[in-house]
Amino acid sequence: MNLAAATNENLAHTSNVLIYSSMAVYTLAFFAYIAEWVFGSRSKVGRTAAALTGAGAEAEGAGAAGSVKVQVAQGGGTAVMDRPKIITRAAAGSRDVPDGPGAAGGTFKGDLYGRMAVSMTVLAFLVEAGGVIARAMSVQRAPWGNMYEFSITFSTVAVGAYLILLALKKNVRWMGLLLVTTVLLDLGIATTWLYTDSDQLVPALHSYWLWIHVSTAIICGAVFFLGGVGTLMYLFRDSYENKIANGGEPGAFAHSVLSRLPSAASLDKFSYRINAAVFPLWTFTIIAGAIWAGDAWGRYWGWDPKEVWSFITWVAYACYLHARATAGWKGRKAAYLALIAFGCWIFNYYGVNIFVTGKHSYAGV
Repeated sequence: MNLAAATNENLAHTSNVLIYSSMAVYTLAFFAYIAEWVFGSRSKVGRTAAALTGAGAEAEGAGAAGSVKVQVAQGGGTAVMDRPKIITRAAAGSRDVPDGPGAAGGTFKGDLYGRMAVSMTVLAFLVEAGGVIARAMSVQRAPWGNMYEFSITFSTVAVGAYLILLALKKNVRWMGLLLVTTVLLDLGIATTWLYTDSDQLVPALHSYWLWIHVSTAIICGAVFFLGGVGTLMYLFRDSYENKIANGGEPGAFAHSVLSRLPSAASLDKFSYRINAAVFPLWTFTIIAGAIWAGDAWGRYWGWDPKEVWSFITWVAYACYLHARATAGWKGRKAAYLALIAFGCWIFNYYGVNIFVTGKHSYAGV
């Protein structure tokens, strides 16, 4: 074995060690996020106090914050006045409900565990990114030539996007538990069933378009994932708020978990902005793939299964964005479309590569 081959083999081994190490740190972050939710669960007294200050009226089923009466001095006596209505970021035509206090529940211990979880997420992200870089160095090309490489890069980018939103002071820490759980599942599948030894690509795929086309596809998938989580949580939170608005009483689990999420209006706005922001990049991804196909295979479009499902995904997200601009399709109807669109992306990611044969199956799994 020559020196270059030995070096590449050592780098591949280093990459594997780093990926497994990141899984260990993500597991610690997973338990820290759980602790944040558990210790951040507010007591009956805490929820009542929040209701009186208008921060959690919806969690107590007290109705709108305006239903709270306040005594004030007036002309030597007292008068009972309605509490002023709290103005929130809710969209026009939706309920004016404040955001919840987050996974930490506004408690010191919950916030402490949440900060620990974020710190471990940052460490795991750096370790995993090191594993991706080591993999790239071992194969001396872009580290997404097969599904294993695509998966480890995808989870790295997803966590990176989450950390960027946190750095921008966005209210997304509640997403940490779902994100880390998904990343662990993704890495578990990648290392158990999708692992492929370091190898070179077929000659037709040696192109700078590999860096452009596949990297944008990974970024789009990671951001679509964050939008999908926001949409799913919107549906749960919207049901929770609807039940309270109709005089119902949610269960203890709903009070403990859903009351701490951002309002349905905030979640809806978050997922819409995320999906709308990345949709042009997904459009560019398909165009870049067509150009690369023209260089590699002599045709820009050949109805390959991956091409078809990429286009189906584009149409699904286009329908969602169009629905958001149509009054009759806002809210839950549009959210269902967003989840269907993300489901198309997931099938394009796993289903097409594993179960359907086409030109994009060149590397197996």
